[in-house]
Amino acid sequence: MPPPPQEPPRPPKRVDPVPGTPFGVVHLDVPAVTSGPAVGSLVAGVASILVSLLVICFGVGGARLGGAWAAGAFTVPGVLAGAAAIVAGLLARRQIRRAAPPPAVRFTGRGLATAGISTGGVGLLLSLMGLGLALLVQLA
Repeated sequence: MPPPPQEPPRPPKRVDPVPGTPFGVVHLDVPAVTSGPAVGSLVAGVASILVSLLVICFGVGGARLGGAWAAGAFTVPGVLAGAAAIVAGLLARRQIRRAAPPPAVRFTGRGLATAGISTGGVGLLLSLMGLGLALLVQLA
């Protein structure tokens, strides 16, 4: 098995000499890192939409077999996943927006966070609308 490829050495961002010695302090440029909460937000938002589709399918398709109960049971994780996606997306946007001093790690992923917030909101609303539709079909 060949050894893993080595990344090329990065040139230092700046070198500050230490007074009175022949040494210096080297400052390296730290590459940006994708925000973990942004990725988690997008994953939770997509899961919320998928669960909301189950709510709609059980509520409409199984109306005569007590589908409202199944729809209600699946509404809870759909709403929780949607709310978690919104909260994680907002936390990720705050983490990305925060300015860090040079030795700290910079975070990227603003688009992921925005997509997570929007998919979480859509999943949350679809879950609640699916439950309402299931109750209407069950009562009719």
